[in-house]
Amino acid sequence: MAIATINPANGEVVKTFDAMSEGQIDRALARAVDGFAALRVTSYRQRAEWITAAASILDDERDDIAAMMTTEMGKTLAAAKAEVAKCAVACRFYAQHAEEFLAAEPADAAAVKASRAYTIYQPIGPVLAVMPWNFPLWQAMRFAAPALMAGNVGLLKHASNVPQTALFMADLFARAGFPDGAFQTLLIGANQVERVLSDRRVRAATLTGSEAAGRAVASVAGRELKKTVLELGGSDPFVVMPSADIDRAAEVATTARCQNNGQSCIAAKRFIVHTDVYDEFTEAFVARMAALRVGDPMDADTDVGPLALEQGRDDIDTQVRDAVEHGARVLCGGAPADRPGWWYPPTVVADLTPEMKMWSEEVFGPAAGLFRVGSYEEAVALANDSEFGLGSNAWTGDPAEQERFVTDLDAGMVFVNGMTTSYPELPFGGVKNSGYGRELSGHGIREFCNAKTVWVGNGGAIAGAGAHSE
Repeated sequence: MAIATINPANGEVVKTFDAMSEGQIDRALARAVDGFAALRVTSYRQRAEWITAAASILDDERDDIAAMMTTEMGKTLAAAKAEVAKCAVACRFYAQHAEEFLAAEPADAAAVKASRAYTIYQPIGPVLAVMPWNFPLWQAMRFAAPALMAGNVGLLKHASNVPQTALFMADLFARAGFPDGAFQTLLIGANQVERVLSDRRVRAATLTGSEAAGRAVASVAGRELKKTVLELGGSDPFVVMPSADIDRAAEVATTARCQNNGQSCIAAKRFIVHTDVYDEFTEAFVARMAALRVGDPMDADTDVGPLALEQGRDDIDTQVRDAVEHGARVLCGGAPADRPGWWYPPTVVADLTPEMKMWSEEVFGPAAGLFRVGSYEEAVALANDSEFGLGSNAWTGDPAEQERFVTDLDAGMVFVNGMTTSYPELPFGGVKNSGYGRELSGHGIREFCNAKTVWVGNGGAIAGAGAHSE
């Protein structure tokens, strides 16, 4: 795939970029090593000043940054502005809490025959971040902010269709004051990722993207004995039970399915509704989906813009047509718009069965699948009948039922009577084929740190004496 900004609203090429040469990559890796040597010895206070400066730049230039993202991948301008603001919040969050999250943890010194025993967290070095296009600033920032505050340095290999956002990220941290080489953008293709990750100067990798991309990166990292954090696809269930506030559930379901033009790993995709409220929910949900305004993402009145990629538009069209060919019913939408650009309307499909692609595949666009169930047990079984396990939603007014969903849903995140989203304060990640490891919160900042054991004797004791020594 060419490294280029192509406006998805009309298919026009805005700007193209050359991939880095081998020499340029090598020089970038050398800068990363030097940048790590400089950053790791700085204080948390100094890093906090720099990351806070980055937040201020994001605030001051929000409108221009948002317009750039909308041009590159088609999210509405309002959504892009909110994304920039969220990145500034994350920067300030880690500026305030990084030192606390990485503080030394005391152990029971007497139990291990020491005068002092504790764990410290230290950065490990250059980390390769392979990031997707759907939240081009936020998904890179939720790695960058904690990584830089921990003292690591970042090497960003962004999606090839958001090169301007990728280059902005490196410029942002340079302008904020971070040492040279602390955060760099590598304009490289997917075929060059293995070469970078295999280099001994790169110590770990994080990837947000497809299951296939995750398997490829994890395979290389495993061979090279390098840690990875993977946030992959999701086919999140949205379960609605009889005691739920149906009108509110339908309202949130519409946003949960069509946020970011439907292109979100944590978007609700499978709507599993108890038969007692199925008709009521369906009527309200379909009406709201059909009423969404599709149009120019720069227009403040637009609810849903174009899909980011032509292939993405074609994929969702294939999935919906396959469902119809196997007997499903389209309740609204269901066909791509006949206009320049990569448009697909909000769509609801009912009567899905296991032989249909929409039953098991992630649908990465504004198309929802409706499922009718007759009991709590059937709802949970269907919700968990997926290779993915990223987020999940459960709507019920029954406190006991709420607790059961929290325990029974097989996912990295459970949101009860609300929409799955990400917060700097909460760990983010999944299970099963949705990946492993966590981003955000204290869990995320420690992923790429060495949890170093420290044992200090009193001058006479020998560590491990009288016990198995391993």
